[in-house]
This record gives sequence, structure tokens and C-alpha cells, in this order.
Amino acid sequence: MKTERIILGIDPGTNVMGYGVIRAIGNKAEMVAMGVIDLRKMTDPYLRLGHIFERITGIIDAYLPDEMAVEAPFFGKNVQSMLKLGRAQGVAIAAAIQRKVPIHEYAPLKIKMAITGNGKASKEQVAGMLQRMLTLNPDEMPKFMDATDALAAAYCHFLQLGQPTTEGKSYRGWKDFVAKNQSRVKKN
Repeated sequence: MKTERIILGIDPGTNVMGYGVIRAIGNKAEMVAMGVIDLRKMTDPYLRLGHIFERITGIIDAYLPDEMAVEAPFFGKNVQSMLKLGRAQGVAIAAAIQRKVPIHEYAPLKIKMAITGNGKASKEQVAGMLQRMLTLNPDEMPKFMDATDALAAAYCHFLQLGQPTTEGKSYRGWKDFVAKNQSRVKKN
């Protein structure tokens, strides 16, 4: 019997935070929910953090995820933006810790690569690939791409679960695999 896993994905944000939930059974995944936590009308930054905690805790209680995948902050922004984003991410992580949900963090480049095969893909390209891979109807696609970014984090984690173990080694592609495994490569 195939085991079911519920994966919650989070795209941290201080104005709009995305979330996406997928159900994985064996090697198949389906979207359960996705949406955003809209914080734009809240002016107090500490009340925003409290609201993030409450909403993420509520989402965890509603969907009972087995794991949470969160997008790591992108380091190209200014220091103040990074600090604010890190706080939002930390509060979402604290909500998962409180509910004893294991957390996995993925760099934006890793998520984009897993979904589209291109680490520099646009948000629109990521959303389009998710729509095809999860067979989502156009009316299921959200207004804010923060939701599809969160769904992408969850789907990226799902894909990682299916990766075969390589005895602790990681490879950047076939060329890297060949370079690190010369004894296993057949030579003509």
C-alpha cells in the first residue's frame, strides 16, 4: 500500500506570503490547496509577524502536513529587506516547530530548477509548469504568484523524496557524475 504524504510549501513574504499544499501518494502528487496571506493592510511589522504565525498554525491544523518546504530568502535584496524576510520565514518555521512538522529549506534556484529545469525561470514559467504537471485548471491559478511559488516549494520537496540515494554524494549533472565516478564509466 502506498503511503500518503501531505507537504506544505511556504513562500515567505512580509507583504504577501504564499502557501501551497500537495498530497503525494507514491510517485503522484496533486494540489490540495494554495493561497496567500495578505499582509499589505497591516502597518505594524510585529502584528504582521503575529498574523503570519496564527495563519500558518491554522493552515497546519487544517491540512496536517507531514512536512513543510520553505523557500530560502534570496540574497540579492538589500539588508533591510533580507532582515524583514528572514523574520517572516522564521515565524513560519516557528509555527511548524510548534506543531512538530519537519522543515526543509530550498534555495529559489533549486526550486526553479526542479520545476522547470531552468534555475533562472520566471515566476510565470514556474506557474505554467506547475499548471501542466499538476493538471490545474486555469481558474485554479491564483492572482498572486506567491501562491504558486509556495506550491513549487512543496512540489520540489516531493521530487526530492523520490530521488535515489547516492551514498551521500551529490551531482550537478551527468558531466559531474562521470567526473566523480571514473571507475564506473565504460570506456570505448
